[in-house]
Amino acid sequence: MQMAVVSLQPGQTVYCEAGKFLFKTVNVTMETRLSGPSNNGGGQQQGGGGGMGGMLRQAMGTAMQVGQRMLAGESMAFQYFSAQGGEGTVGFAGVLPGEMRALELDGGRAWFAEKDAFVAAESTVDFGIAFQGGRTGMSGGEGFILEKFTGRGTVIIAGAGNFIDLNPADFGGRIEVDTGCVVAFEEGIQYGVQRVGGLNRQGLMNAVFGGEGLSLATLEGNGRVILQSLTIESLANALKKAQGGDKQGPTGGLFSTNAG
Repeated sequence: MQMAVVSLQPGQTVYCEAGKFLFKTVNVTMETRLSGPSNNGGGQQQGGGGGMGGMLRQAMGTAMQVGQRMLAGESMAFQYFSAQGGEGTVGFAGVLPGEMRALELDGGRAWFAEKDAFVAAESTVDFGIAFQGGRTGMSGGEGFILEKFTGRGTVIIAGAGNFIDLNPADFGGRIEVDTGCVVAFEEGIQYGVQRVGGLNRQGLMNAVFGGEGLSLATLEGNGRVILQSLTIESLANALKKAQGGDKQGPTGGLFSTNAG
């Protein structure tokens, strides 16, 4: 399992999702906030004025951010780390055995990532939520909410197994992927979900005995796509089998039930 060790210069700030922090040097301060970062790099609400009206708008904005993160299955708070009086060091890690990747944002294209992929980012990178169409999201297996990163700076993501980078433009403009293997993709890539074959004999054979369910993710356009070699479902099934739990039958997980 990989981890990210970040060197901070005085005045630099990075933030992470609660639960991704590993260690820090003593000159790095740690602060937990409900509010997310903003483009001014300080994590403070931009504009809004002062007085009671400004405080109310800031509180409402924070509540909306917290609500969006909860909908996405993320933690309610972020942890912020800043170096004081000299260079400092802080370490982060994901929650699954696998690979990490540092994405460099230049203020142009945004990046979208699956839920739980986010590990840490510079304070100049905005963390947001992107809502997919309900039908697409429910069919895609990752939910209909994606993490969205904008601004300038470095953001670190993590996934399970090994990563592979692809560009659909190198493969005729479109690739089809197991829905659980999509980690992240650049803005401009069109994400969708399609049924594996029709509701005929071969389509049902693919779904039941192929172990892929009824849908595949589709990624179209010109841009970077990051895939992972291990899905959370595959890892869970392997651990379950190793612990002597219920084993998947020939129908895979399509008709399986959990014993009480």
